[in-house]
Amino acid sequence: MSVLTRDEAQTRASLLDVHHYAIDLDLTRGDETFDSRTVIRFTVRAETADTDTFVEVKPAELRTVTLDGHPLDPAALDENRLALKNLTPGEHELRVDAAMRYSRTGEGMHRFTDPADGETYVYTQLFLDDVQRVFAAFDQPDLKAVFDLTVTAPEGWTVLANGITEHTGDGHWKAATTPRISTYLVAVAAGPWHSVRTEHRGLPFGIHCRRSLAPHLDADADELLEVTRGCFDRYHEKFTEPYPFDSYDQAFVPEFNAGAMENPGLVTFRDEFVFRSAVTDTQRQTRAMVIAHEMAHMWFGDLVTLKWWDDIWLNESFAEYMGYQTTAEATRFTDTWTDFGVTRKPWGYDADQRPSTHPVAPENVEDTASALLNFDGISYAKGASALRQLVTWLGEKDFLAGINIHFERHRFANATLGDFIDSLAAATDRDVHAWADAWLRTTGVDTLTPRITGDNGDRALTVDHTGSRPHRIAVGLYDRDLTDEGRLTLRRRLDVDVPQSEPRPIGKRPALAVLNDGDLTYAKIRFDTESFQALRTGLAGLPDPLTRAVVWNALRDAVRDGDLAPTDFLDIARTHLPHERDLALVDGVLTFAGTQVADRYVTPEQRPAALATLTDLCRDLIRRTEDGDHPGLRLIAVRHRIATAAHPDTIAAWLADGTVPGGPELDPELRWRILTRLAVLGATDEAAIAAELAADPSATGQEGAARCRAALPDPEAKTRAWEAMFATDDLSNYLFTATAQGFWQPEQADLVRDYVPRYYAEAVAVAARRGPAIADAAGRWAFPAHAVDTDTLRLGRQCLDDAEPIPALRRKLADQLDDLARALRVREAAAH
Repeated sequence: MSVLTRDEAQTRASLLDVHHYAIDLDLTRGDETFDSRTVIRFTVRAETADTDTFVEVKPAELRTVTLDGHPLDPAALDENRLALKNLTPGEHELRVDAAMRYSRTGEGMHRFTDPADGETYVYTQLFLDDVQRVFAAFDQPDLKAVFDLTVTAPEGWTVLANGITEHTGDGHWKAATTPRISTYLVAVAAGPWHSVRTEHRGLPFGIHCRRSLAPHLDADADELLEVTRGCFDRYHEKFTEPYPFDSYDQAFVPEFNAGAMENPGLVTFRDEFVFRSAVTDTQRQTRAMVIAHEMAHMWFGDLVTLKWWDDIWLNESFAEYMGYQTTAEATRFTDTWTDFGVTRKPWGYDADQRPSTHPVAPENVEDTASALLNFDGISYAKGASALRQLVTWLGEKDFLAGINIHFERHRFANATLGDFIDSLAAATDRDVHAWADAWLRTTGVDTLTPRITGDNGDRALTVDHTGSRPHRIAVGLYDRDLTDEGRLTLRRRLDVDVPQSEPRPIGKRPALAVLNDGDLTYAKIRFDTESFQALRTGLAGLPDPLTRAVVWNALRDAVRDGDLAPTDFLDIARTHLPHERDLALVDGVLTFAGTQVADRYVTPEQRPAALATLTDLCRDLIRRTEDGDHPGLRLIAVRHRIATAAHPDTIAAWLADGTVPGGPELDPELRWRILTRLAVLGATDEAAIAAELAADPSATGQEGAARCRAALPDPEAKTRAWEAMFATDDLSNYLFTATAQGFWQPEQADLVRDYVPRYYAEAVAVAARRGPAIADAAGRWAFPAHAVDTDTLRLGRQCLDDAEPIPALRRKLADQLDDLARALRVREAAAH
């Protein structure tokens, strides 16, 4: 499929004004295809001579095309482009009748049949350039238009769309006319949905899911709607522009590739957010944040939309910042920035230290394939961190004033980074343009290190700065608690601008100096020698979880940079994590310790001791929570105890008994976790997996079974899993991912050794056949991450040089290989 270049988009936008789409979809034509009929009204600008352009469509069959009543030859379709030649200035009408393919990869019109009850659902995911998989379009964000949609669906189905839908009889549905929106924001979701509907501030609100998930949605409906109403009201306090669409539906859909998608009036979420097993409050907080994130897009992204994909950060960074901030302000989840600090921010730090890094606001996004690669930790986590620093520097009042100027200037239109900065500049005397150049046009992570000089009670603090960005930070000065040796108490926080004009007097030396206390900037921090020693004994005694998150991130960075031995990190975790109270911190630290430190950064010879340390740590947490007062903490400890089990006896007994002694009882999620780990350890078999699937035949159960079967330490099981991923194209996106997650296991390195060199060629082939979504899964989940050796690195680099992987896979492989090289450096540093 041809990708759209920025130059082509600019040329087409200079020629055309697109006014209206009338789209008619027929979803009753069978399991493989649906009918799509599109009428596009557009104008060629008067100053333009007779000209040529093109429309995009990617059909199974292109039946007829007419332009101003004159037929065009369907055979003239070149890949996904149909030429429109000799267009005269003035109004035109294009009609396209096509059969389109359903997707199994979460792109275009995805079709899913629920194994729990046999019901079928379809939904669209048209971002970034998958509109053409559903209807013919001038597929670029700055050719906004008004959309009318009609849908024919099977009896018993409900059709959801961007506007209020009406069933007109005999399976025919009509959606209300939209305001001007971009093509990639059009949305349809159809099926026998279970729905909970209400009204708020005169607008219809709805939440929707598969029927098989109805009891679980109903159980959480009050919370979901309370979060939705709270965020909606808070945004109306922040923004002067009212919500710009006629309704607000949230549909939880199956096999969704992203977390959610900000379709105006119809936000789609991955339906894992409809919890069917026990979850922690941090998971509920994450769901609330995603609701807030997507709602922020209704203004920033949908009302005002980027002109070209180089400004995607404007959408995602803003929504990421607003999602965390508004959740903290408008819901019961008031500690969101700790979760951001320990889970999202490292995503940005990691991405920003790879060769594939790019500025938050890149200047050279030449085409849609390149743009798709920038949906990463930089556009989300680093961008949100930059905006948080901007608010700290600018002040929230001026920041929001600038945002509201931006909405007023560009409502229902498109805008660029320059427009955004001009709007902010109109609300403040500060030099926002210089700030943007320093923060948004540069790459890499600055490093801040404290240096304390002087003696006795006359000390001064200097912040040594590696990097180029200005920072406004808080510095926490902590003293030992004289009544509790394990506690550190805050003496005071200093506001410091970096670079400094002169050292800052601080009086007597503190036991610990924490730079970026409060996590208001984006930078790696280090500790002076005395502070590090204080942390080794007092980390758990720091009073604020956000401070502890900053410290844990600094320790994580030190491991990745080879400055702290992985075994030392495990020792610190073993000492302090049993006393930790914040769920996000416990889960985040254990995840890094398990998936990175134990699985990659220590040598195979050290791994059993690392797992034993983590097992002991989890056992301590389980013992600490026996009183039942901390169910979330206990659930996290049980999950990680399962993941780190080196011997099957304990977790096999839990599975047989259906409960962990003292709780929790095993729900489907925990049962599949245990069975997967037993499969890795060779302590279960196909019969047990089949029995568990019979007890839980849901979509999640199907994924659990695929994961378990791929994890069995059996040559035939590995062959079947490999062929399912790479030799056939039958697996959906979710089943491909589940199979990949089970396949590679550090405990089975010898068994799968011969598959490592096969991976590269076969991943390139499946990515080319199946497209970006499967390419992403193949690069993320099917990569042999356990194989930390120079041969794997050499083979991977050779693949990048010679095999021409599609862009989505190339980026994933480049990042995986850089992480692999880093793991080798960490091991080498620890050995000396």
